[in-house]
Amino acid sequence: MKLHMLKSKIHNAIVTSGDLEYEGSITIDKELLDMANMIANEKVLVVNNNNGERFETYIIEGTHGLREIQLNGAAARCALPGDEIIIMTFAEMEPEEAKNWKPMVLIVDRMNNPKRRHRVGEENEYLG
Repeated sequence: MKLHMLKSKIHNAIVTSGDLEYEGSITIDKELLDMANMIANEKVLVVNNNNGERFETYIIEGTHGLREIQLNGAAARCALPGDEIIIMTFAEMEPEEAKNWKPMVLIVDRMNNPKRRHRVGEENEYLG
């Protein structure tokens, strides 16, 4: 049996734009992806802290340093620019591995600048 465990998350990200005409996904600054241990095409669960909505999509790698968090296609209807969201990835693992697993958490400010990151249960690494 495999368990679905939180792999990583970007906490308190701010949606910068939306593009209803795009075929779907979420575009995330490459630097934020690297810091959160996320990759292009990875499935994500997104939670909108403003309205409580949750939706799944996949990652498109954005430009390094632009701090963009853009919702595309139908996902653009789930959050507006300025909304605060949490972006989460998950991994499957055996129960023994899951017992010691520590997800990566990247916390950003209102401009999507990285503030700090840590593995759950470990010390913060201050970034800004």
